[in-house]
Amino acid sequence: MTELASRDQLRGSLLRWALVLVPGVLLLGILSGQLAGSGAENPWFADLVKPPLYPPPAVFGIVWTILYALIGFALAMVASARGAQWRLAALIVFAVQLALNLAWTPLFFAAHQIVAALVLIVVLDIAVIGTIVLFRLVRPVAALLLVPYLLWVLFATVLTWQFHEANPRADGENVSGAAVRVKI
Repeated sequence: MTELASRDQLRGSLLRWALVLVPGVLLLGILSGQLAGSGAENPWFADLVKPPLYPPPAVFGIVWTILYALIGFALAMVASARGAQWRLAALIVFAVQLALNLAWTPLFFAAHQIVAALVLIVVLDIAVIGTIVLFRLVRPVAALLLVPYLLWVLFATVLTWQFHEANPRADGENVSGAAVRVKI
């Protein structure tokens, strides 16, 4: 026998990883958004001038759900590639880019730090490119699954820049969303 594992064993390993990682990545993305109060109902965000490229709010939920599923499956493909030379490096860089991804939403929506969010997303762009390069060395198809994610993050980078340009005084602005009491 010259194989370490049969095709069925490899397929089973991928399936097990996918059953954990796809919902796990999706859940992390949802939690990041929920805990940060992201979305149109955020009072600070609702008051911002929206740039021309800003799509309808429903688009974000749909796109991120699809992207997190693709990201999770790409991760499962690499995680199941036991013995691959670049696997550990790919997983480490993936973890870094995912942490950056999950940090952007609280930084932008909860902390109201547009400039810091812009810097973070540029670093995220670089980390996603690095992840794609390393994933390609382990599983080329996994790298291809991350291309839509890279394109969306690049779009989000432009959008973040446009939010900064359209709302120069909103960076770091503290809005509680509470009603203001006025004494008469």
